[in-house]
Amino acid sequence: MSGLPIYRWRLAPDGYATYRQLRAMGLRPGGQDVAAQLERPRRRRGPLVAYLYRIDRAKPVRPMTPAKRAALARANASQCICPNCRRDAGYRIPRSLGMCVPCADDSTQLAS
Repeated sequence: MSGLPIYRWRLAPDGYATYRQLRAMGLRPGGQDVAAQLERPRRRRGPLVAYLYRIDRAKPVRPMTPAKRAALARANASQCICPNCRRDAGYRIPRSLGMCVPCADDSTQLAS
């Protein structure tokens, strides 16, 4: 990334935005290269770096298709099924537990 303009945190000129800022505006980089970077200094480590894209070259976000929407709904629904009791928990199963909370509570009570 050498040769890119480097700006201090909050001092980038107008016309540039980070990826998240583009998404908030309903845009995407659209294949353009990184145009500049921001650096936020830190005390004990190297600076935080954020890449900037030009807003005038950004393209609109592609709309969600019905097939993508259905696939996303299936993926989200599968993360609500407890692998232990095979019931729909009604919430996303925490990765830290790996099972629904009642099953996790039962297994911790059996272990002690």
